[in-house]
Amino acid sequence: MSEFLPSEVREGLEKARKAALRKKNRLRVRAGGESYPVLRFWSRGFAMDADVAPHLRGLVDVYDGTRHLYQALIVASSQEEGELLFEFKRNTPAVDKAPLDFVRDPDAPVAYLTR
Repeated sequence: MSEFLPSEVREGLEKARKAALRKKNRLRVRAGGESYPVLRFWSRGFAMDADVAPHLRGLVDVYDGTRHLYQALIVASSQEEGELLFEFKRNTPAVDKAPLDFVRDPDAPVAYLTR
Protein backbone atom coordinates (compact mmCIF):
# COMPACT_ATOMS: atom_id res chain seq x y z
CA MET A 1 0.00 0.00 0.00
CA SER A 2 2.84 2.44 0.74
CA GLU A 3 4.06 2.33 -2.89
CA PHE A 4 0.76 3.97 -3.97
CA LEU A 5 1.28 7.00 -1.72
CA PRO A 6 3.15 10.06 -2.93
CA SER A 7 6.69 10.40 -1.60
CA GLU A 8 5.79 13.51 0.46
CA VAL A 9 3.04 11.61 2.27
CA ARG A 10 5.35 8.64 2.95
CA GLU A 11 8.04 10.97 4.34
CA GLY A 12 5.47 12.71 6.52
CA LEU A 13 4.20 9.39 7.87
CA GLU A 14 7.77 8.26 8.63
CA LYS A 15 8.53 11.52 10.48
CA ALA A 16 5.31 11.17 12.50
CA ARG A 17 6.17 7.56 13.39
CA LYS A 18 9.65 8.54 14.60
CA ALA A 19 8.26 11.47 16.59
CA ALA A 20 5.75 9.17 18.31
CA LEU A 21 8.49 6.68 19.20
CA ARG A 22 10.68 9.47 20.62
CA LYS A 23 7.79 10.84 22.69
CA LYS A 24 6.79 7.59 24.36
CA ASN A 25 10.33 6.31 24.95
CA ARG A 26 12.52 7.95 27.60
CA LEU A 27 15.55 5.76 26.91
CA ARG A 28 18.77 7.53 25.98
CA VAL A 29 22.31 6.43 25.19
CA ARG A 30 25.24 8.49 26.48
CA ALA A 31 28.60 8.21 24.76
CA GLY A 32 31.48 10.66 24.87
CA GLY A 33 29.50 13.28 26.78
CA GLU A 34 26.71 13.31 24.18
CA SER A 35 23.20 11.90 24.64
CA TYR A 36 21.11 10.27 21.89
CA PRO A 37 17.45 9.13 22.03
CA VAL A 38 16.61 5.43 21.63
CA LEU A 39 13.59 4.57 19.48
CA ARG A 40 13.30 0.86 20.29
CA PHE A 41 15.00 -1.43 22.82
CA TRP A 42 15.16 -5.24 23.05
CA SER A 43 17.28 -7.77 24.94
CA ARG A 44 20.04 -8.03 22.32
CA GLY A 45 20.19 -4.39 21.20
CA PHE A 46 18.41 -1.15 20.39
CA ALA A 47 17.52 1.15 17.49
CA MET A 48 18.16 4.86 17.04
CA ASP A 49 17.14 7.37 14.39
CA ALA A 50 19.67 7.09 11.54
CA ASP A 51 19.46 10.84 10.87
CA VAL A 52 20.48 11.73 14.45
CA ALA A 53 22.66 8.88 15.65
CA PRO A 54 26.31 8.52 14.75
CA HIS A 55 27.82 5.09 14.11
CA LEU A 56 28.61 4.44 17.76
CA ARG A 57 30.98 1.69 18.77
CA GLY A 58 32.37 0.78 22.16
CA LEU A 59 31.31 1.53 25.71
CA VAL A 60 28.05 3.46 26.26
CA ASP A 61 25.66 4.07 29.15
CA VAL A 62 21.90 3.49 28.78
CA TYR A 63 19.56 5.72 30.80
CA ASP A 64 15.81 5.76 31.41
CA GLY A 65 15.31 9.45 32.09
CA THR A 66 17.89 10.10 34.81
CA ARG A 67 18.11 6.50 36.06
CA HIS A 68 21.24 4.65 34.92
CA LEU A 69 20.14 1.22 33.64
CA TYR A 70 23.06 -0.40 31.83
CA GLN A 71 26.66 -0.03 30.86
CA ALA A 72 27.03 -1.73 27.50
CA LEU A 73 29.59 -2.52 24.86
CA ILE A 74 27.92 -2.01 21.46
CA VAL A 75 28.51 -2.17 17.74
CA ALA A 76 26.37 -0.75 14.90
CA SER A 77 24.98 -3.73 13.02
CA SER A 78 22.72 -2.46 10.23
CA GLN A 79 20.43 0.27 8.99
CA GLU A 80 16.77 -0.47 8.22
CA GLU A 81 13.89 1.87 7.39
CA GLY A 82 15.61 5.00 8.72
CA GLU A 83 16.77 3.31 11.93
CA LEU A 84 20.33 2.47 12.88
CA LEU A 85 20.40 -0.88 14.71
CA PHE A 86 22.95 -1.60 17.42
CA GLU A 87 23.81 -4.95 19.01
CA PHE A 88 25.15 -5.56 22.49
CA LYS A 89 28.46 -7.34 22.84
CA ARG A 90 28.12 -6.93 26.60
CA ASN A 91 25.23 -5.50 28.60
CA THR A 92 25.80 -5.08 32.35
CA PRO A 93 23.10 -3.74 34.70
CA ALA A 94 24.25 -0.62 36.55
CA VAL A 95 24.41 -0.84 40.34
CA ASP A 96 24.62 1.97 42.88
CA LYS A 97 27.07 0.21 45.23
CA ALA A 98 30.11 -2.01 44.90
CA PRO A 99 29.51 -5.76 44.95
CA LEU A 100 30.48 -7.71 48.06
CA ASP A 101 33.51 -9.97 47.84
CA PHE A 102 32.24 -12.27 50.60
CA VAL A 103 29.08 -14.15 51.54
CA ARG A 104 27.00 -12.63 54.33
CA ASP A 105 25.92 -14.98 57.07
CA PRO A 106 22.21 -14.26 57.76
CA ASP A 107 22.56 -15.41 61.40
CA ALA A 108 25.66 -13.35 62.18
CA PRO A 109 25.27 -10.46 64.65
CA VAL A 110 25.22 -6.98 63.18
CA ALA A 111 27.33 -5.44 65.95
CA TYR A 112 28.99 -6.52 69.15
CA LEU A 113 27.53 -4.73 72.17
CA THR A 114 28.92 -5.02 75.67
CA ARG A 115 27.24 -4.24 78.97
